[in-house]
Amino acid sequence: MSDNDVMLSVEGLKTYFFTDKGIVPAVDDISFAVGAGKVLGIVGESGCGKSMTALSILRLIPTPPGRIVAGNILFAGKNLLDLSVKQMHSIRGNEISMIFQEPMTSLNPVYTVGKQVMEVLRLHQNLHKEAARAKAIEMFNLVGIPEAEKRIDTYPHQLSGGLRQRVMIAMALSCRPKLLIADEPTTALDVTVQAQILRLMKNLQDEIDSSIILITHDLGVIAEMCDDVLVMYTGRIMEQADVYSLFENPLHPYTKGLLQSIPNLHKDNESLYNIKGLVPNLLNLADGCKFHPRCEFVQDICIEKEPELFEVTKGHFVRCWKYMG
Repeated sequence: MSDNDVMLSVEGLKTYFFTDKGIVPAVDDISFAVGAGKVLGIVGESGCGKSMTALSILRLIPTPPGRIVAGNILFAGKNLLDLSVKQMHSIRGNEISMIFQEPMTSLNPVYTVGKQVMEVLRLHQNLHKEAARAKAIEMFNLVGIPEAEKRIDTYPHQLSGGLRQRVMIAMALSCRPKLLIADEPTTALDVTVQAQILRLMKNLQDEIDSSIILITHDLGVIAEMCDDVLVMYTGRIMEQADVYSLFENPLHPYTKGLLQSIPNLHKDNESLYNIKGLVPNLLNLADGCKFHPRCEFVQDICIEKEPELFEVTKGHFVRCWKYMG
């Protein structure tokens, strides 16, 4: 990607948590770029560093105990790590917006949903109360909330999970951000609502030409929505490629395991595949490749030394000794 094609560039990002029990490397030396107008998917099991990567970009890591200890986050020609708290406030919700995983805990229960969207508009767009209300109703209509004029005065607990998620999307898109970060935007929603939310995000992305970072554990969502994909494990990138290369030719054993775990209705009498073992405790990581305790293809070198992220073919990177011979 040329510089003009890049919306966000993350370089050598490390986010650690300093606890009484030791240092937790939640995000450990990752680098990637998000193309302008493109959708980047970040996939992996729970605890692999997906959400911490998003929170690091927005500088929302709880401090203490967390801290970004190294790296650069370049957005619109600025390193976000060099900005003041006030400058970051002007970017969050305005140029970079985030849809959080659970809208019921992200929306304030004591304010109406309309007031919360209006607050964002008044803060970042300098709209007076009446104009902000009109814009909020417009956004509610845009994201498919029925009876928007009435719903704007309801409280979060009065809405279904799907409608709350639409409110979050309306809030995130109200200032037409250049970058939208969606953290598990369809978790806990039924399948029909999931499809509606994903279609809505894609349509709105096309309309305002923003870039999206889509965080999920659902590879079906990745296949449908994304241009490029990062596969993360223990805070590291294990594989990185465009979506077609990743699905047609997965390289890392972890990626292959995730893909094999997808239910297939065309395969009869086969039990569902699962990757053996559990995601390790980040306080007690193994030496060598961090995936080797769960890998079916482990070699001696995997136990002794951790591989670098290696470019196997143009644009397709993998962290595996099998491809570094």
